[in-house]
Amino acid sequence: MYLVIRALDAEPATLQAILLQPRNVVLFVNTILLTVAVIIGSLMIAMPLAWLTTRCDIHGRRLFSVLGMFPLAMPAYLMAYCYIALSGSYGSFAQVFSITLPRLGGFWGAALVLSACNYPYLYLNLRSAMLGLDPSLEEVAKSLGQSRWNTLWRVILPQLLPACYSGFLLTGLHVLNDFGAVSLMGYETFSYAIYRQYMAGFDRTYAAWLALMLIALTGLVLLLEGYLLRKSRFDRTTAVGSRRARRVQLGKWKIPGYAFLVGQVFCFVVLPLFTLIFWGLQGDSWSVWPRLLEAAWGSTRASAPAAVAATCLALPLVYWSLRAPSRLTRFMERAAYMGYAVPSLAFALALIFFTLNVIPVLYQSMIILVFAYTMRFVAEAVGPIRSALYQTSPRLEEAGRILGYGWTSVFFFVTLPLLRNGILISLAFVFVSAMKELPLTFLLSPLGFRSLAVDLWGLVDEALFAQAAPYAITILTISAVFTSMLLLRETRQE
Repeated sequence: MYLVIRALDAEPATLQAILLQPRNVVLFVNTILLTVAVIIGSLMIAMPLAWLTTRCDIHGRRLFSVLGMFPLAMPAYLMAYCYIALSGSYGSFAQVFSITLPRLGGFWGAALVLSACNYPYLYLNLRSAMLGLDPSLEEVAKSLGQSRWNTLWRVILPQLLPACYSGFLLTGLHVLNDFGAVSLMGYETFSYAIYRQYMAGFDRTYAAWLALMLIALTGLVLLLEGYLLRKSRFDRTTAVGSRRARRVQLGKWKIPGYAFLVGQVFCFVVLPLFTLIFWGLQGDSWSVWPRLLEAAWGSTRASAPAAVAATCLALPLVYWSLRAPSRLTRFMERAAYMGYAVPSLAFALALIFFTLNVIPVLYQSMIILVFAYTMRFVAEAVGPIRSALYQTSPRLEEAGRILGYGWTSVFFFVTLPLLRNGILISLAFVFVSAMKELPLTFLLSPLGFRSLAVDLWGLVDEALFAQAAPYAITILTISAVFTSMLLLRETRQE
């Protein structure tokens, strides 16, 4: 409603000039190309990583799983700054090793940075799905004479489609909404253009139209993903977790497998951390500790309740859409993504408009900030829970009801335990994303509220790498502890 009101607040001639701008076509093509490139790049990283750490005889799987999650804790704009500060003649790599790396920028720089930050969304979905695969299907395929490659293509990969679609959707939505990384890399997309119009040009009408175009593009992506999954069935007849598939013996492929894992850790963990530590050692980090602790507490007390609320909201939406499919339930589940599709800046301004005119007592309160996080990131909680529910047979619930248990008892004692991995991944997604969120925090936080994201952006925007390093490392540490607990609990089931 807010965007429509703003978009129609112009004369017909002005509206025609806005809609027929050649720049709109350029922004559309740039956004599509970048989204496709990042999805492909994320898949090329996440699929081998998930396969090696869940199904292969690789030593140190738990360590590689935890390290593979590190980029999820790093905001895209911070990752972009790390690579920029690393490269060039005055970069950290040149100063330490006297090796000048080419400076990243443009389309390929944006694609690399966003792939590095977003592949964990696809990786966690794939990892959860691979841990839930039914080994009996592979055994039946092999007993029928299928080779290992045929079994992979015809049995295993089709079962991973829900996880892939969910990961693709989350990755695509992140790319469509990112403005920090693309602005630093000098690559214009819809989100960057919207940000510039709101923050620099003050042309709210053009920005509203750009936001509506972006929402329309996101709606097409949501419809496509929903269409691909609508008639798919991936549930199993056996109990989940009854036994695990035998690990694949890599043999002569073990060395390339280790090379891939080590290369992934080096490019997406070691190099960014090296840059942060290098710049952190250039200044007096101890002086920022009081402000740093205050910001860390503020981020945690806003992100944690939002993670719980978003997961609790996503659970019934997913359950109803799959167990009681109808146009209404599918629409409700799809609608959960719209808060994520709206650009953060426009979403924050719309909430300010609403609270000031309807419930002014909530303006700049913790309640409205947590509410904004919940509505914004409930989409991230939907995918993992849906992937887990796809692999849960409805026959188990039917058996519980036949034995005389009510719907509530069956849900809490049969279905909910089977969704544990998906629920934990949803909590991790929302918590880490809320901790990194910048526009909502910047515009909706209460007076005197400090957060790691806002303080970090203020320092990074001024190129104060030495002062920004402790904030960045704190975000990484908190998020790594959270995701490590999740992955350690998962690996106990392997």
